[in-house]
Amino acid sequence: MIHCYDDFVETLLNAGFSMAYGGSQGIYSIINWSWDDPPPYETKIAFHTGNPETDPWEWRMRVLDERDDIAYAKLFFKKSGFITNEWYPFFLSARRGGLTFDEAYDDGTISHYAKRIYDAVVENEALATHTIKQVAGFSRDEKSSFDKALIELQMKMYLTVCGKQYRSIKAEINNCWASTVMTTTENFFGEDVFEKADSIPQEMAVEKIREQILKLNPSADDKKISKFIF
Repeated sequence: MIHCYDDFVETLLNAGFSMAYGGSQGIYSIINWSWDDPPPYETKIAFHTGNPETDPWEWRMRVLDERDDIAYAKLFFKKSGFITNEWYPFFLSARRGGLTFDEAYDDGTISHYAKRIYDAVVENEALATHTIKQVAGFSRDEKSSFDKALIELQMKMYLTVCGKQYRSIKAEINNCWASTVMTTTENFFGEDVFEKADSIPQEMAVEKIREQILKLNPSADDKKISKFIF
């Protein structure tokens, strides 16, 4: 039972990965309910209160601000999730298969829209999503292509969220919706995680993740497990 931020972090570090909020998608989520649904047990946890101790919506950025061992991004089923640095190499091995971004692009598994975004982020180390559109030259007509490519880069673990940024001082004062800031996964975690990923055969990585999923949710469907991993 999760009652505060520390409970959430401790559980996540033990689990290794989790869907973010709004349901487990048949796999696993530490917070298995959304702001529209009541918690399944008595707790002070509530979405969108702004309380950093009991508001799960605040935790997504708090783990990025305060820790260096948890990643948050669109990671599973094109939805948000968390992966710890212990498990990140296994997902890297499973999804990237040892390929660099340029190698994947040359193989045709990365879209041109994704390359425009990735190149803009690499050149600037980190960029808010609204700034990426400007730097990479995305027009209003390309909004759908931009959104799909940004999710593509997160799912394939080439980009990840590293914080948030308001469009203006006025927006921050008025507590308006902030843009997420993206960086490369290499910049976020550093060399150790990637060296470990390179040492793990893809087949072994997949099996290791599958075993952990079944520990967390013994009734998980095999097809959903495969979709979750890849």
